[in-house]
Amino acid sequence: MFDKQNVRVEMDGMVALVTLNRPPVNALDRQTRREIIEIFDEISQRDDVRCAVLTAAGKTFCAGADLKDRPDPANPGDFLEHNRMTRETGNAIKECSKPVVAAVNGAALGAGLGLMAACDIFYASENAVFGMPEINVGLAGGASMLHSLFGRSTTRRMFFTGARLTAAELKARSIIEEVTTPEALIPTAMEVAQEIASKAPLAINYAKQAANMVENMPQRDAYRLEQNYTMALSRTEDAKEARMAFLEKRAPVFKGR
Repeated sequence: MFDKQNVRVEMDGMVALVTLNRPPVNALDRQTRREIIEIFDEISQRDDVRCAVLTAAGKTFCAGADLKDRPDPANPGDFLEHNRMTRETGNAIKECSKPVVAAVNGAALGAGLGLMAACDIFYASENAVFGMPEINVGLAGGASMLHSLFGRSTTRRMFFTGARLTAAELKARSIIEEVTTPEALIPTAMEVAQEIASKAPLAINYAKQAANMVENMPQRDAYRLEQNYTMALSRTEDAKEARMAFLEKRAPVFKGR
């Protein structure tokens, strides 16, 4: 289980703490991307995991793609494989059936910022910075990631100049939940993850699906979708248990059905 070369996973109850572990800057090469995909696909399928926290070892969350691992134009198919794996790394996190909490402990740049953007809830330490500096190394990419977080003007300034935002600036924009000391980051992220893990797993699964699907839907269609999810969820044993536990003022016992 979770035995990987560049990504470490530790279980705390029903929370998986996923740690990028490729010092010194946790750059994303092919091996690391592959491991992230495999880990979050496994988390999606495991009944004993109800939430995940994504963080990194050292003082850098992820400085982005490993430039030494760029595709070789001389090798047919290299760019297609690289681009596909880059997309699927984020998709494995975003489409994970369990919520993923980002605990950003340092610089989150380029593809590293993309990893954070794929998560559901964001926490950061006071020394964290965020940017999309592809233009500094003669590349381009990531505007769609930034638009969902920062809006039009800030996105284009960051995208065209490589400008970085601090954790304090993201907190002021209500993009991240809380800025902590480096020492308090993981305990803070784990606390909310444990709270999520205590909820009805079917309800969380429906909620994660709905949250992903309604992002770009018209409000009328999105609300109809959520109503359908609510109707389906209300017929489960766990929903009945949640109501009874609330009325009886006791802790619920969920069975995942």
